[in-house]
Amino acid sequence: MGTSPWIVSDELWDLVEPLLPQRERRFRHPGRKPLPDRDVLCGTLYVLHTGIQWEYLPKDLGFGSSMTCWRRLRDWNEAGVWQRLHEILLAELNAAARLDWSRCVVDSSHVRAKRGQHTGPSPVDRGRAGSKHHLITDGHGTPLAVLLIGGNRNDVTQLLPLLGAIPPVRGRVGHPRRKPDSLFADRGYDHDIYRGQVRARGIVPAMIARRGTLHGTGLGTYRWVVESTVAWLHGFRRLRIRWEWRADIHEAFLKLACCLITYRQLGVLCRP
Repeated sequence: MGTSPWIVSDELWDLVEPLLPQRERRFRHPGRKPLPDRDVLCGTLYVLHTGIQWEYLPKDLGFGSSMTCWRRLRDWNEAGVWQRLHEILLAELNAAARLDWSRCVVDSSHVRAKRGQHTGPSPVDRGRAGSKHHLITDGHGTPLAVLLIGGNRNDVTQLLPLLGAIPPVRGRVGHPRRKPDSLFADRGYDHDIYRGQVRARGIVPAMIARRGTLHGTGLGTYRWVVESTVAWLHGFRRLRIRWEWRADIHEAFLKLACCLITYRQLGVLCRP
């Protein structure tokens, strides 16, 4: 993406720019000219990568004020920019036959939350407030969808919402694809009722570990891809601890991070 990860490359900007909503200026008293969207996006990426607080965003970088970046991120998320960008990137990978639809893998990760919506007392952090990132990837580890819920919610309750959050992926001849052939998950998703509901969607619950069984079933040879993607998500420092009170702002960071991970995989594909 350039010398610094928060500098938006020309290739990425060509994908993002057509998706951004256009703001009409007033004919009379138009006021000060708004900061270019590309600079504001660089400031948002700076916060995402470094984890810095909004109010400490350095003004000498030329990315605008913290509130400008915050408002644009809110508006772009409400306009569905990151969702549409993710679908475009997935379609390009699908057109190149780089999405493994033979299986999908799900997992969740807990992050400490200081406050806000979609938080709850975490059973793995002595009851402190926390949130969960629920992620579903294809067989190569490409993120297909991500959800944010409270830290006290059971993982299995998000299995069907995750499958339903997979967007229609174009790029190949025929109807857009929305479901993989099989599903792999750990013991947190073990429930016979949900297995039946997964089968009803035309997806084979090939390997969902049973509670109380010994380890060493070989599930790790398939699940490592989603664990690797979770590690990539937490490589963005803003996602390691949830500071945002508003859930939609944290979800915007999550979706933006998934877009960047998918864009990196597309960049690897395009290398000579």
